Amino acid sequence: MGEGTGKDRFFLAGDGEIHIKNVRNDKEARVSLLNSDGTLREEGFNIIDDVFGFPTLEKGEHISPRLIFMLDYFSDLAAPGKAINLESGYRSPEYNAGIRNRGANAARTSQHIDGMAIDFHIDGVDGKELWELIRSRACCGVGHYGGATIHMDSAKPRFWEAATSKTKTGESDYNRKIYLSTDYDRYRPGDAVRLSFSSVSDFGFGIAPVALLVEDPEGARGVATVPTRLNKPSNEGRCLRIDDRKTSRFIHLDLPPKLIPGRYRIRIDFCDRPFPEMPAMTVSNEIEVVQQMP
Repeated sequence: MGEGTGKDRFFLAGDGEIHIKNVRNDKEARVSLLNSDGTLREEGFNIIDDVFGFPTLEKGEHISPRLIFMLDYFSDLAAPGKAINLESGYRSPEYNAGIRNRGANAARTSQHIDGMAIDFHIDGVDGKELWELIRSRACCGVGHYGGATIHMDSAKPRFWEAATSKTKTGESDYNRKIYLSTDYDRYRPGDAVRLSFSSVSDFGFGIAPVALLVEDPEGARGVATVPTRLNKPSNEGRCLRIDDRKTSRFIHLDLPPKLIPGRYRIRIDFCDRPFPEMPAMTVSNEIEVVQQMP
């Protein structure tokens, strides 16, 4: 999973040891997330993918590393040494649509579809208190529908309870809630960055071939432009096409080698938007650029 990609690449990380048990099929991961040199342990993430039901080879990626390290962080705080009981991990789009049709609290553009979410509980831990702990860090998406179970995802920081959940509304239609995220939180000048879209309701749109590094969540204060590229070849110089989910998960750029250390976000502008309701742009999670990893 690359050099220099240890837990220092994340804002929130636990001790690097995690125990996850799938309560639906009894699959279990009791793994180290890190190799002895501090890099991410591929074998450990393969085991986690299996417990989540995530099709690693088909997707060409793992369950979100940011999600797993946040999960490790919060479980170490709330109940060190205890198992994380996974109730829902990866969902295929078809499975997600099926449980929605049966009345489940599942958003049409659920983060579960892109391997960025988990519904879980920890034995002996109050669900509301755990929800409040995660919410206090403003790090991620966290929901509580009552009882011990928590939803957590590595997308935009937001929170909800049963009364404020909007999973049964059309709020995310027309790509209105499309989200852009990075693999890691910390990078060095010149590092390669992989970006991924989630909460996509409809494919068949494009992105500008140049991204903007910005200093604010609204994407207004730009400091540098960087070319973007996709995994697949594109002949559309003015507008890179995103026509399927896999393409949407692999957008690449390189940070400027002389970028001043600091906090930034990455803005991507859309082109060939299929709906007027779709936003003109989206801005990523915050990243920190450092000369050396902590």
